[in-house]
Amino acid sequence: MTDIEQLLQQIRNFRDARDWQQFHNSKDLAVALSIEASELLELFLWKGNEEADPEKLKEELADVLMYALLLADKHGLDIQQIIEDKIKRNNEKYPVDKAKGTAKKYDEL
Repeated sequence: MTDIEQLLQQIRNFRDARDWQQFHNSKDLAVALSIEASELLELFLWKGNEEADPEKLKEELADVLMYALLLADKHGLDIQQIIEDKIKRNNEKYPVDKAKGTAKKYDEL
């Protein structure tokens, strides 16, 4: 069992012990993910780039990651595979010789 699978199992156990799976449809998981991402973003509001409270950052990032993992799990997605596929697509869209050191979008390179 991979580390990701172990984490997913811990998250499922927490959810199932509380009978919360009934609330975890795709839409609500995506909404919860967005809300938690907004709470993460709020940590940086009115602060410098690196001034977010590290403890709060850990908490909010964990919430974002847990909802993302639950949404992937809900759809039977292989987390490692979808990330590897995305990295491959990004490598094609952003070749090093064109993208290195620039923040331009792929269609502007």
